[in-house]
Amino acid sequence: MNASAPRDATATPARNWIQILAKYRDPHHGRSIFELAVSLLPFLAIWALAWWLLPHAPWATVALALLNGGFLVRLFIIQHDCGHGGFFRNRHVSDWTGRVLGVLTLTPYDVWRRTHSIHHSAAGNLDKRGIGDVHTLTVAEYRALSPLWRLHYRVYRHPLVLFGLGPVYLFLVQNRLPLGLMKSFKYWSSAMATNLVIVLALAAIAWFGGWQPIVLIFLPTLLVAATAGVWLFYVQHQFEETHWDQNEDWQLHDAALHGSSHYVLPAVLRWFSGNIGVHHVHHLYARIPFYRLTEVLRDHAELATAQRLTIRESLACARLHLWDQDGRRLLSFKAARQLARTS
Repeated sequence: MNASAPRDATATPARNWIQILAKYRDPHHGRSIFELAVSLLPFLAIWALAWWLLPHAPWATVALALLNGGFLVRLFIIQHDCGHGGFFRNRHVSDWTGRVLGVLTLTPYDVWRRTHSIHHSAAGNLDKRGIGDVHTLTVAEYRALSPLWRLHYRVYRHPLVLFGLGPVYLFLVQNRLPLGLMKSFKYWSSAMATNLVIVLALAAIAWFGGWQPIVLIFLPTLLVAATAGVWLFYVQHQFEETHWDQNEDWQLHDAALHGSSHYVLPAVLRWFSGNIGVHHVHHLYARIPFYRLTEVLRDHAELATAQRLTIRESLACARLHLWDQDGRRLLSFKAARQLARTS
């Protein structure tokens, strides 16, 4: 697996990339407006077309809704860049763009921005797990669990849960509350305001179209986008030789570069996913707009070849569950059992 390449796949120390990448951080306002338009307008047009087709060809409606999931992923990436302050130079414009898009993505913007900031500031830190990450145990922690809690963890890490039930729970249930930030009025107001607008929008859809637009357009679009989003987030950090350390050994830039994959996707999937597969660069310098990440790869061959993970290789990542601190790699449950027998 290319993502299992040695950690020094880039000769340049991780910290040194910050100064190099700074020149890519400024957004181009015209380009940002264009990217927003070519994501939002087709999304709304496909929604309208699917609704128009609903009485005549419900299966065509569902097909369009599934396609529209790709545009919803792209809108989430724009919301994501707004959260990093990398889509518009004006912070207020970025924030309000993100808040509006948060209604479409069912993701309260201010809550998500804070939890995602925590993810960026602690990714790969074994002592700061719990917010904005995929729950991951070390081999030793798993062995110390009772049989019941081992079963609980195994169920959680099962692909049907992570990529089936998980996206539904995350976007329909978990995002309705500011979990992890429950003491702050700011985050409660973000969650509740987003929830209110979502409820009003769904009520209007039901008033004018009944239950069918919700079931045959809204839900399929959401489920495609949610599942794709969870999968992308998973493979960006859950590959064999990712990077985890205890707090005393953890270093932000090393974790950003070596703990994030470069997910190599076909051009059409790169477009719909807003280049988020160039995740090692994104974690090194989160303010770079998504449409400039390819400039970085074009200009710096070291980063273009580091941490590469193809679609075929990424499928094996779904079988990795436990971090082996001694071997510094993610293992499957089976590999962890074999390790226990030989140690």
